[in-house]
Amino acid sequence: MIEIIKRPLLTEKAMKNNANGIYAFEVTPNANKIEIKKAIESLFEVEVESVRTLRIKGKTKTRQTRRGLMRGKRPNRKKAYITLKKGQSIDLVSGAANE
Repeated sequence: MIEIIKRPLLTEKAMKNNANGIYAFEVTPNANKIEIKKAIESLFEVEVESVRTLRIKGKTKTRQTRRGLMRGKRPNRKKAYITLKKGQSIDLVSGAANE
């Protein structure tokens, strides 16, 4: 179950929503909402109220080299926005504050 959650997203938008009890995570693309909810509840020992997911299509990149144009593509990703029940929170940046 822990393989479902790749990493928490610590962007400005995600950190602003943390005060409202909404947390953002990058998850595996084939995970569904029920699996994500069970993984969060077992990993952080909190109660999840709702899960919203979205898929992000990877960008295509092109650069000029001596051999000509090189084309590549970033991987597709999936995000999950987790809303916790009132009075609960997840401490995502506790290790950075102690140093």
